[in-house]
Amino acid sequence: MAGEMARAALAADLRASLLDAAKAFTAANDADAVRHLERAAEALTAVRPRTLAATLTLVADQPNYPAPADLWRYKSTTWGAARSQPWEKSWPGRLPDVREIDGALWLTPAPTAHQIAALGASFSFFYYARHAIGVDEADTTVAPGDRALLLLRAQAEAMRELAMRDSVRPTNAQSAWSGQPKTGTPAALARWLLEEFEMRARAQ
Repeated sequence: MAGEMARAALAADLRASLLDAAKAFTAANDADAVRHLERAAEALTAVRPRTLAATLTLVADQPNYPAPADLWRYKSTTWGAARSQPWEKSWPGRLPDVREIDGALWLTPAPTAHQIAALGASFSFFYYARHAIGVDEADTTVAPGDRALLLLRAQAEAMRELAMRDSVRPTNAQSAWSGQPKTGTPAALARWLLEEFEMRARAQ
């Protein structure tokens, strides 16, 4: 179902917000705007993380397991929370630490058969998930209340790209006296937009 959080609607509003600067982005099918929105969504993950739950089926002495496709960072688990104490015969020993490496979750040390027998093979855990911009509104994970924040961050991405283009076309891009970007250059606008994004993200 289309809506204001659908990819096409977000891309259209991003282009409109860029005014004349939008003319610099000419890729077909709004590919430029989509790229800026996706990078903005990545940045939004750091300030508006989503907590999701998932479950792995443990195998004795196997340390690595596929991570959820949208995993940004591992958070925590309740597996073994009710375990016995070290002085009890049923104590399962040291529980694994969990790290994400190259798209997999590594449990170190690997769970043992004794631990699985005592605590179960279902390893339920929480993780921080990446945001996504969906073709349909239902597939966009950014909250409608953060729509303006997303577009602001996407504007910053657009200005960063324009600044990179200006880096090989230096004419009038910098002040002849200071060598610093002028107020109206893409580099200066990108910096201002990033500062505005961070300020608004903290305030909300």
